[in-house]
Amino acid sequence: MNLYEKIPNNVNLSENKRLQRALEKWQPNYIKWWNEAGPAKFETNDIYLRTAISVDSKGWANFDHVKMPDYRWGIFLSPPEQDRTVGFGDHMGDKAWQEVPGEYRNMLRRIIVTQGDTEPASVEQQRKLSETAPSLYDCRNLFQVNVEEGRHLWAMVYLLHGYFGRDGREEAEEMLERRSGDMDKPRILSTFNEPIEDWLSFFMFTTFTDRDGKYQLLALAESGFDPLSRTTRFMLTEEAHHMFVGETGVGRVIQRACEMMKEDPNEDVRAQGGVDLPTIQKYLNFWFSSSVDLFGGEISSNAADYFASGLKGRDKEEKYEDHLALDGTYSMDVINGGKLDTKSVPMRNAMNEILRDAYIADNQKAVDRWNKTVKKQGVDFTFTLPNRRFNRKVGLYSGLHFDLDGNPITDLEFNARRFDWLPSDDDGVYLRRIQQAVFERGKIANWIAPPARGINGQEFDFEYVKA
Repeated sequence: MNLYEKIPNNVNLSENKRLQRALEKWQPNYIKWWNEAGPAKFETNDIYLRTAISVDSKGWANFDHVKMPDYRWGIFLSPPEQDRTVGFGDHMGDKAWQEVPGEYRNMLRRIIVTQGDTEPASVEQQRKLSETAPSLYDCRNLFQVNVEEGRHLWAMVYLLHGYFGRDGREEAEEMLERRSGDMDKPRILSTFNEPIEDWLSFFMFTTFTDRDGKYQLLALAESGFDPLSRTTRFMLTEEAHHMFVGETGVGRVIQRACEMMKEDPNEDVRAQGGVDLPTIQKYLNFWFSSSVDLFGGEISSNAADYFASGLKGRDKEEKYEDHLALDGTYSMDVINGGKLDTKSVPMRNAMNEILRDAYIADNQKAVDRWNKTVKKQGVDFTFTLPNRRFNRKVGLYSGLHFDLDGNPITDLEFNARRFDWLPSDDDGVYLRRIQQAVFERGKIANWIAPPARGINGQEFDFEYVKA
């Protein structure tokens, strides 16, 4: 680990002067982007952040107070696996590639650019959230997510610069030119153009959208292109904290809502300035359905090509018996004459849906944990994941309407129930009104419960952000 070079890295960057110069030329543009599109405030404050100091699974990070613009963004790959081979697809058993296979160059670049584009997008979406942080603990967690998304951008840019020549350098520049929600130069994937203007959306985003990131990274960690595999394996180490921030954040909003229900004879949470459980369910419905779209179409020739080429596998490919996926089929629901019908799809063409299955099952575990919180509080309410067909903008179900259970309904029926199921403008206005910043050490906003424990063994009453 070369931690004290201009660009911290464990890829012997100083031995490749051409690549080092290219990345050092890109670095000021990155800082310019961070200053323009990163957190709107607290750039001069010392924040209690973790920074990668190794790629070991134990003791890989150091915690200390640091100003965000001085954060040591770098390039870190997991250790190489000796004699690694491609574990799936038409190249199964071949030696893993250390250079880009010429026939897959465009396909692989597309994968890396799409993944890389999501990283700065989320920072842009969350730019102004610190202005309404419910506590210094939460403010610090927001910034930790932001700086690590920035490092994940560095991870993808390293691959573009290191393996794709001029095309890669141009793609890296364009990732700093696009902006979340921009009408002229939006981010590539629609979810990353959605505004995040309140903390409930942030917690839902880091629960559901970052979990999508987890499964995309798990699939890319199987890649036969070894530098991509090693890069994403280490990114997964950092990604776990982002989902922790989201899931525990939602859990704390739920806990406080339950407490308020018991404190009011009418169980009126909003009368006390809290976030009621039905509103939380609506935000769950929105961010889950939006994140489900990120896996792409249910029947996908691109996914089949990625798998066949050995570029993108399934999550933890070793758990599957058939690594060629040439003969099997996948049964999925399709719309036929306005009704649901079952169709058998060649396994390779259903790779997006296979990954989506694992993602949904993982999310159900998070919802189960939230329901344990509700039950522990003695409140009669159950959170549920909507059916994967609900509110879709991508794939077989886009342009159609379904209820929360996945039953086909008319446009009229959906529009009549829309704001029973999804957040309304009034919901957003209410959340922004109650979410006033609390920057006093050890204090927290009324609408959310304090965390069960602090970060890195610290107490909640810790100076996570120095004045």
